[in-house]
Amino acid sequence: MSDERVVFCRKLKKELPGLLKPPYRNELGRRIYEEVSKEAWQQWLKDSVKFINTYRADLTTKEGQEFMFKQCAIYFEFEQGDLAQTAFVPTEATKKD
Repeated sequence: MSDERVVFCRKLKKELPGLLKPPYRNELGRRIYEEVSKEAWQQWLKDSVKFINTYRADLTTKEGQEFMFKQCAIYFEFEQGDLAQTAFVPTEATKKD
């Protein structure tokens, strides 16, 4: 039997294994730890690259971190709002019908 933590994932709307620890040392990190699955977190990590590349977000700066925290909060619906537009254009292989 697994000792893996299970959370009801607010993004994927089902019970799934949770993260091993909060991803950030702030309130957003705590909420992600409590309400987001590993699977949804991996999706965010993949999608977050689009924001970093489009906006050239420098995660070593306070401004870059705040921008990405805000996008993350909107992505997981902790905050209302629209995600920033990205320059990402899906190829035929990544488009979903």
